[in-house]
Amino acid sequence: MQRMESYDGITVLATNLRSNIDEAFLRRLQFVVDVPFPDEEDRLRIWQTLMPTTVPCAPDVKLDELAKRFKMAGGNIRNIIVSAAYLAANDGGSITMTHLLHGTRRELQKWAG
Repeated sequence: MQRMESYDGITVLATNLRSNIDEAFLRRLQFVVDVPFPDEEDRLRIWQTLMPTTVPCAPDVKLDELAKRFKMAGGNIRNIIVSAAYLAANDGGSITMTHLLHGTRRELQKWAG
């Protein structure tokens, strides 16, 4: 905190674990901007935007189902897609729903610790 207070520029901090931040630390921040967690519609848009157009998707991929079932932020969705793309490349084919669900399971395990 001392380094931040002596810095002349703007400092931007970001977290998805605000509840873990000490209240005394929060009081010393000049501005706090809350960015809401994406709802189902936003998550679907994130899935659609982040899914690479250069990687083919199998017909069983249902992004709307993923957006509905799993409440995740954009960074988590990106991690899932990257994981699924690696799995698909390893299998020599398209991204399947199985690949995406495997990536989702891995991402959820990170949350569990």
